[in-house]
Amino acid sequence: MANSFDPSQYVLATGEAIVAADAKGAIVFWNAAAARIFGQTEAEALGQSLDLIIPERLRERHWQGYDKTMSTGKTRYGDDVLRVPAIRKDGSALSIAFTVTLLRAADNSWTIVATIRDETTRWKEERALKQRIAELEAKSQQ
Repeated sequence: MANSFDPSQYVLATGEAIVAADAKGAIVFWNAAAARIFGQTEAEALGQSLDLIIPERLRERHWQGYDKTMSTGKTRYGDDVLRVPAIRKDGSALSIAFTVTLLRAADNSWTIVATIRDETTRWKEERALKQRIAELEAKSQQ
């Protein structure tokens, strides 16, 4: 019995955003979860810069790292889960966690693929817990 699993179906249907960008940072793939998380449809996102989801204050640092990754073909993040702020179409902030993978095309150019999860709720809960701990520690010092 042949395996009928089609990985492309997973990429399209997964609850995590899959976003791919070319060497210049133009979005070349945007799945349904990316549309749900960030608010832009696939048609709105394709061909646009990753600045679409990067807060303005973080863009310079992002592009320095991105350009270095594209020129060397290496990312220092490899298997690490990165947690950073992002923005939705409506300008609202969210907290995302993601991993990146570099893929080399036949012409030796690189495509970067990010698998992204919205962690805004978790981040807010963690922040509230830290604040509560600080308050309790301050009370116990009195």
